[in-house]
Amino acid sequence: MSNRALLEVIALDAEDAVAAQAGGADRLELVTDMAADGLTPPRETFAAIRAAVDIPLRVMLRRTDGFAAGRVDLLVAQARELRAEGAEEFVLGFLNPDGGPDLTAVEAVVAELDGCRWTFHRAIDRAADRDQTRKALADLPGLDTILTAGAAAGVEAGLPVLAAEAARQGEPGYAARILVGGGLALHHVPALREAGIDAFHIGGAARPSGWSGPVSAAAVAEWRTALG
Repeated sequence: MSNRALLEVIALDAEDAVAAQAGGADRLELVTDMAADGLTPPRETFAAIRAAVDIPLRVMLRRTDGFAAGRVDLLVAQARELRAEGAEEFVLGFLNPDGGPDLTAVEAVVAELDGCRWTFHRAIDRAADRDQTRKALADLPGLDTILTAGAAAGVEAGLPVLAAEAARQGEPGYAARILVGGGLALHHVPALREAGIDAFHIGGAARPSGWSGPVSAAAVAEWRTALG
């Protein structure tokens, strides 16, 4: 495939962001607390990263580990603060206890985003019904990306689902771009590209010394080369 794939890298701080951009990242996902699988970073962290790099930044809106929204008023307040600081793109995703999308929470946050572009993240991999979740979210303003591994267990298990969903691009509920992440490894790339997927998300793969160490520009560059 000739089209350049999008490479999104998780950044925890400005040092990560600078290394990721130097390695060829197209966009960053900003989070804090990876022990909780990524929560909303402080606005000061966003400001420092925004000052350090000039590529797009998607900021996580998530207050607790798991996929329950928790205090929606606090999520909305965080979104408002981050927008006031200059954030223009976001990542979010909440489920009800029954595994359906928590549309009340999602719609409240999306209303505060006021048309900003956003990603529905890997909550979809825990949804009771992926297809119904996609269709329930499809008409929300600003949604342009679904971050998914295809399965809760990760990309290795989710490859058939990812290929099937990629084949449905453009159908109702399938207009959003598929961004593959969650246990993604370089050896998965050829099959995913062959399926027509053109957006990839890495976290630990950009950190040779693990989450306690920084993003490696060389590791990101290896991905950039592999993706074309």
